[in-house]
Amino acid sequence: MRTAWYRVGVTLFGTVMLGGLLIVTSAQSRAEVVKLQAELKGSNEVPPNSSTGSGKAEASYDTETKVLTYVVTFTGLTGPAMGAHFHGPGEAGKNAGIALPFKTAQSPIQGSATLTDAQAADLLGGKWYANIHTAANPGGELRGQMMK
Repeated sequence: MRTAWYRVGVTLFGTVMLGGLLIVTSAQSRAEVVKLQAELKGSNEVPPNSSTGSGKAEASYDTETKVLTYVVTFTGLTGPAMGAHFHGPGEAGKNAGIALPFKTAQSPIQGSATLTDAQAADLLGGKWYANIHTAANPGGELRGQMMK
């Protein structure tokens, strides 16, 4: 009799542990790290400019933690960068307000931020762009749309 109860207990414990493992595994499988990037050019600005500067924005967004990590590099500007930000929501060819300011405007710009659900939806929907501003181009000298 004692052996039968022991087997039932072990079986029940094993079933509970397996169920818990399946729940943890399925939760982890929904998490994703999305890579995004943009080529920064004067011709991407609205309106376009003739800057010979160039740059790149690279980012990773963790869908579980909602943390965006980014690195923005650029060179060849008409003068020192006066400001740098992610703007949005705005698709290519449209201007938008600042969605996420950077802590510095000096290349390389590195940072991270926790996004709201609305910000994440705009970013992942291609509606954020990186923008570098200078005195000669206060509306933006280099711009690039963040894309997967």
